[in-house]
Amino acid sequence: MKSSRPKPLHLLCGRPMVHYVLDAIPREDLDRVVVVVGHGAERVTKRLTEDGDGLPLGFVEQRQQRGTGDAVAVGLTGLHEDLDDDDVLVLPGDTPLLRRETIAALVDEHRLTDAACTILTARLPDPTGYGRIVRSAKDDRVRRIVEQADATPEEAAIDEVNTGIFCFRRSLLSPALRRINPDNAQGELYLTDVVEVLAEAGHKVVSVVAPDPDETHGVNDRVQLAAAEATLRARTNRAWQAQGVTMVDPATTYVDATVELAPDVTIFPGAILRGRTVVGRGAEIGPGCRLEDTTVGEGSRVEHTVARHAEIGAACEVGPYAALEPGAVVESGTRTGPFYTAGAGAEPDA
Repeated sequence: MKSSRPKPLHLLCGRPMVHYVLDAIPREDLDRVVVVVGHGAERVTKRLTEDGDGLPLGFVEQRQQRGTGDAVAVGLTGLHEDLDDDDVLVLPGDTPLLRRETIAALVDEHRLTDAACTILTARLPDPTGYGRIVRSAKDDRVRRIVEQADATPEEAAIDEVNTGIFCFRRSLLSPALRRINPDNAQGELYLTDVVEVLAEAGHKVVSVVAPDPDETHGVNDRVQLAAAEATLRARTNRAWQAQGVTMVDPATTYVDATVELAPDVTIFPGAILRGRTVVGRGAEIGPGCRLEDTTVGEGSRVEHTVARHAEIGAACEVGPYAALEPGAVVESGTRTGPFYTAGAGAEPDA
């Protein structure tokens, strides 16, 4: 379930940010994924429905933004009623750096300890602004989550913080949500208040510390968006390098997560590959190329070229300074020469 915070449909490496959160959900024992939508609901629903990666997706709308507790209560209405004994995983929609293995570890710990609630936490050298995890001195179980503004000096010194990621026993979550109230400065229902409700009722609340706190960070502004983009781009580039793709300078190579590269492709500095671009084995791309939704055949060389929705055959030499507009086709074996243009509304230059 995603957070109720209204955000535009930000794209990271060519995909909606929430898509990376969905990627982090373990597929084992997965019954249904409910996305709680609010601001921009129609666009989010349309985009995720078109590219849901086979997930059993459902959508429910939070018509009034009444807080994360209300968002989860709304989300529960989208789950099957006959699965009350199952576990419910709650994920905010603005944490694109999450890894599947981290969430799998959270679910495993939840089930091994038979907890009512398991929280993914992080330890930060500077926890300012985050809710602190307050534990019992007697058994070290989590007792509550205290927000920065309400923390005592002793609580403010705690470096273990809430990430907003939880695994709940469903049969206990619904009644606990009914016991929280909007008695706070925002007048909202906070999901974090459920932790104290469960603990006070004698239920076990435990935590799992994220191995890398950076993957739990949310994206709340353009600076954080750029930082997340850089991290995801580096992950994508390393993955392709491990599969036999040569990147002369990964730091200046931009490859969307939706791009497909064959082994033995070489990418030179300043290349930007976007959308559903597909590059065949042994092709050389760059320097200075921008290819969007473009197919490049095996063994072709493309240099200083801008192409959108175009097709380049095998064993071609395209560029430098070529412009391929939507619909352009460069037949296999073609050598275009410099300043070549082709596509709708353009006269091909041979």
